[in-house]
Amino acid sequence: MEKTELYRRTGNERQLFSVRSVRLMEGRAGGCRVVEVTTAGGLQADILPDTGLDIGALRYKGTNISFMSKNGYDSCAAFSPHETEFLNTFPGGMLYTCGLRSVGPANRDGGEWFPLHGRFHGIPATEVCAKVEDDVAVVSGTVTQSALFGHVLRIKRTIRIPVYESRIEIEDTLENLTPSPEEIMLLYHFNFGYPFLSEHARLILPERRTTRPRDENAAGGIGKECEFTEPVDGMPEQVFFHEMEESRARVQNPSLGISAQLTWSGESLPVFAQWKSMASGDYVLGLEPSNCSVMGRHAERENGTLKKIGGFESVHTRLSLELSTDSVR
Repeated sequence: MEKTELYRRTGNERQLFSVRSVRLMEGRAGGCRVVEVTTAGGLQADILPDTGLDIGALRYKGTNISFMSKNGYDSCAAFSPHETEFLNTFPGGMLYTCGLRSVGPANRDGGEWFPLHGRFHGIPATEVCAKVEDDVAVVSGTVTQSALFGHVLRIKRTIRIPVYESRIEIEDTLENLTPSPEEIMLLYHFNFGYPFLSEHARLILPERRTTRPRDENAAGGIGKECEFTEPVDGMPEQVFFHEMEESRARVQNPSLGISAQLTWSGESLPVFAQWKSMASGDYVLGLEPSNCSVMGRHAERENGTLKKIGGFESVHTRLSLELSTDSVR
């Protein structure tokens, strides 16, 4: 909309869209920053600079889309390398980034301890900027993972949300800032929850695909991986790996008339995992584009699939999540 038309119809553009930086005051995330983005297309998103510039709660036209765990929002101070602490702090949220040197279960590799799903989410972003430019809300920042006498891996993240639409675009540039090659693992954990996720929802994947289970429990769910039930008390989680020629996945809920389309850069994120938990209280669908499996760094090395980034090289990833209203319920 042209500015002249916008201000004829409104006294302030915040009637339609806004980007607002706030600070939480209570709970385990007290003191943490949140960038709240609201669009005229019905999207409301919390972007979290103090936990890897990940995305927390997401709503579309008043309907909750994202999964929030029992823990709620966390802070970087809550991060612990101990495996059991992950269960006590994992917040869920629309996007939880895993990596940059380990994804999957905690394990020891080459004499070094790697925590469950890596350290990225426990690092605050720097150089954070939030603005509206050319009808696009832009939130950007830098997250650096490093060690004395060791690695320096830096992600420059830019999140773009068109203010008249309901689409989130995420662009990351991962840089190795040392002269030595570094082994990397990177996974984007998109988490969908109730009421968008329900027994009425379904996952739509490309027809030409091969699906394999993570373990024996998941093997029992083959053929029903794209279907969802009501919550079941004590139901174990299931994880599936899908080999697909097309880098896209769609979640539809006809009872709400809402769809979510996820696309990503398949050349840099060739692996796609699905986390399905129908457990009461832990009711979630995770869609996970990745450059690795979710079996841990040591297993990745044993399989010969552990990726490397050369000295002073960079890797680019792009992902898009678009919400829409279906015409037929």
